[in-house]
Amino acid sequence: MTRRVLLVGYDPETVDYSNPALPPGMSAERIRAGVSLSLREMTDRGWEGDVCYIRADGTAGQTVEHHLASGNYACVVIGAGVRLPPQSLAVFEAVVNAIHKAAPAAVIAFNTRPEDSADAAARWLSPD
Repeated sequence: MTRRVLLVGYDPETVDYSNPALPPGMSAERIRAGVSLSLREMTDRGWEGDVCYIRADGTAGQTVEHHLASGNYACVVIGAGVRLPPQSLAVFEAVVNAIHKAAPAAVIAFNTRPEDSADAAARWLSPD
């Protein structure tokens, strides 16, 4: 059975790129390119990768729960943009609690930038 990995991050069009808590040089284009690269790397590892974009408007937890209900995920990678900025703490907590509720068997991993999401998952998923 193919392992599924879910990447959770802010919709690139909604991010405040001037926030100093984000990695330097971050942009919507860089996020999209990094996510695409990570999804290809997951495929190369024999995994199925999905993306769940959230917003910082109080719907993040529900969005993650809804997405997790669509399948059985072995790992959920939470993006650095969700966990690093101090003002995102409530959203980060909502995401973690949604994962805990909707996919209690899934391991949780954290990336440092979009393009290292496959490596983040690999720290917790053994090779097939």
